[in-house]
Amino acid sequence: MFKSAAVSDVAWKRFLPSDLESILSTCPNCSLLLASASSKKELYFSLCENPVLVDDGRKSFSLEEKTGKKCYMLSARTLSITWADTPQYWAWNSNPTSRFPEVAELLWVCWLEIRGKINTSMLSPATLYTTYLVFKLPIDYHHGLDDQPVLVSMKMDGEESCARTVSWNVEGRLGRQSRNARRRRRPTRRSYGHYPKERGDGWLEIELGDVFTKEGKDGELEIRVFDGSGHWKNGLIVEGIEIRPKQGNQMSNCFHILVKEELPQAVKDAQDGLLLKLRVYHKWPIQWYKFPTMTLM
Repeated sequence: MFKSAAVSDVAWKRFLPSDLESILSTCPNCSLLLASASSKKELYFSLCENPVLVDDGRKSFSLEEKTGKKCYMLSARTLSITWADTPQYWAWNSNPTSRFPEVAELLWVCWLEIRGKINTSMLSPATLYTTYLVFKLPIDYHHGLDDQPVLVSMKMDGEESCARTVSWNVEGRLGRQSRNARRRRRPTRRSYGHYPKERGDGWLEIELGDVFTKEGKDGELEIRVFDGSGHWKNGLIVEGIEIRPKQGNQMSNCFHILVKEELPQAVKDAQDGLLLKLRVYHKWPIQWYKFPTMTLM
């Protein structure tokens, strides 16, 4: 029995990141987690099901259950939010449904800009990731957000390569019956881009873009969310920006891939060998490729 448990531990250890101890060293309570886990299997599933706070509570870390790939969420405190430290514009509050001690609540601004940065060396190599803004938008308490497009851009080492438009539009995530009822009460409004989607933890998320991490090709990824419409707005509650492995086979139209060569192999790695129909744009001297569209054949 003991030999079987030891063999199982060796097998499950392979699913854990090689730098796990270093990551968890910045987690105040993780020494207890490591000590209390009776096996590597138990530790693995604990990290899949229960994100832990690292970097002094400024980030959360977890594993994707199917692959063991690293997942991170950057807390609102780690983000650069314009006027976030001005009390009449933003408030920092606790929220019982958040994994972080504080979230940022928009009180009243006409210029909304949120930036997040992460070094791709923190992520799992050879992995296609998607970035998300995680937030709440109370239906009965927000103003000036639904009608306006939100611009999202992504940079790698300061070089901007792609941009897209998304929407705060609450109607995009409501059922048909609810949407029809709301339309009867007010004029139809134009909506932009991708809609928010509900998560399993009581928050919403908007997909911002994709990044493929190539081993040995690390860099600083910067994500920017911007609404410069000039319209006054309030009610948005920001928890953070999450970076987790891509689900499904449809890539976004905002996509970074960190390679200068071996493009076919990188795409094969990103999509597990599925054939893709590509429109590829390569812009010298930029050292990576961008894919405005990418769909399955």
